[in-house]
Amino acid sequence: MATLYLVGTPIGNLADITYRAVETLKQVDLIACEDTRITKKLCAHYEIQTPLKSYHDHNKDQQTSYLIEQLKQGLDIALVSDAGLPLISDPGYELVVEARNQELRVETVPGPNAGLTALMASGLPSFTYTFLGFLPRKEKQKSEMLQQRMYENSTLIIYESPHRIKDTLKTISKIDAERRVSIGRELTKKFEEIITENVDELLRQFNEDEITIKGEFVLLIEGKVAIVDTSWYEEMTIIEHVDYHIQQGMKPKAAIKQVAETRNLKTGDVYNSYHEV
Repeated sequence: MATLYLVGTPIGNLADITYRAVETLKQVDLIACEDTRITKKLCAHYEIQTPLKSYHDHNKDQQTSYLIEQLKQGLDIALVSDAGLPLISDPGYELVVEARNQELRVETVPGPNAGLTALMASGLPSFTYTFLGFLPRKEKQKSEMLQQRMYENSTLIIYESPHRIKDTLKTISKIDAERRVSIGRELTKKFEEIITENVDELLRQFNEDEITIKGEFVLLIEGKVAIVDTSWYEEMTIIEHVDYHIQQGMKPKAAIKQVAETRNLKTGDVYNSYHEV
């Protein structure tokens, strides 16, 4: 069965490509790419002679049908974007959906990702994160999205163009001027920068040309940590706290576990205190 390969490509440094990705691009019958001029440079560097076919947002409806037909005829096809992973804020979603609908084989060949590359070195919390891709261009819609998302306890990962990066930082500042934000640019290249400061400090650096406005940016916004109200139980003893939950209908075992979680204690210690062991 023919296969549609989703191949990750370098985000800057051409050396950041896997052996498997190079071999796949050499062995397939056709490479569908976002911009043939960019992919030609990659192919020339690794002596890949596979024919290229343009596949981007402006021709995807027509080209999806063409590529599906080629797959049905037994041709293996690799889909690549200009940089990073296909489909991740790049074309390819419609092609994958149609391939799956036609019960054609889809295989992933992983590679670099700009958002996660920036997150690793940002110093912002990396255990929970939300990828938003590109924000809406209109200020009102962008502001509404950020107001909603910035109060979640999750680091936000955003892609932004050099033409809009300062305006987006200003929008963030209006919501929370003290919020920590990280800027990543020229990732994996010689002049890579990953700068983490509060948003107003980053704006100052942009305004004073301390940060070069060049290339695509990865923008990371620290999540809002919820403040837990402890005032209602902090005057209670552990026994009173457990009894409170029991009176609310909890069984003793569940009440003890709840108190342990709320007070950040070991369940066994709460059990012993409650039963005066």
